[in-house]
Amino acid sequence: MMPYVMRGRNESVVYHMTQWDVGDTRAWLREYNRARAPEQRATLFHLLVHACANVLHGRPGLNRFVAGGRIYQRHGVWISFAAKTHMNDDAPLATVKLQFPPGEAFDDCVRRITTAINEARSGREQRIETEVRLLTKLPGPVLRMVLGAGRWLDRFNLLPAALIEPDPMFTSMFLANLGSLHIDSAYHHLYEYGTCSLFGVMGAVRHVVVAGRAGATSVREVLQANWSFDERVNDGFYCVEGLALLKRMMEDPRQHMTKSLDSAPPLVSTSDAIEIVP
Repeated sequence: MMPYVMRGRNESVVYHMTQWDVGDTRAWLREYNRARAPEQRATLFHLLVHACANVLHGRPGLNRFVAGGRIYQRHGVWISFAAKTHMNDDAPLATVKLQFPPGEAFDDCVRRITTAINEARSGREQRIETEVRLLTKLPGPVLRMVLGAGRWLDRFNLLPAALIEPDPMFTSMFLANLGSLHIDSAYHHLYEYGTCSLFGVMGAVRHVVVAGRAGATSVREVLQANWSFDERVNDGFYCVEGLALLKRMMEDPRQHMTKSLDSAPPLVSTSDAIEIVP
């Protein structure tokens, strides 16, 4: 019923702010990176991506999307994010989309993310960039017709997997790292195009005065992340439990990121999803 009452993602969006004490986390990252080459070192963003992938596997009810008035459950976890090719005003954004199998070790996750970012920054045109470049050469009215046809096909689950696979908007979650630009996090809208139901924005670490239970104050290293979520895919209680799991992973990676994990099953198609609500 919800997808018919609230037909679009941006009239169904819920905004939420989270703050994590990452003092111990940053100390753990320094220890983790000590024996690694500069190009293999992990950051808070690597940790956030890995933690989000684990949460989506552990709380699969968050890994859903609405299309054509129906709610679908994904069979895999995909996370997209964007990176500046160069740190200047005119440099374009390179968008990366990766699938994250359950049980992936943090080392492997860091390696794949770093490789994907380096490839995106290499200057070689990605497939999705080629498609966008060709589409933007079309006259405006023709482009509107093409995009309208794509939306119609997507609404009835007829959009070819070959178009879905490389598209970063057909994803479980989109993450933005404003902390790398030394900016506090912001809230981001959801896109009506694609199937992304969850958008997260990570800010910069700040030193914050925090009052303890006994009233004593201390200065803590705090990381803020803001979330935009399509509330049609699940209820608030389910989401809160997912955020609590994410908080534990971000504040205590020594406990949650170094566990022995089972081997991952084969990766599956982005378009592999089942309808769960008529």
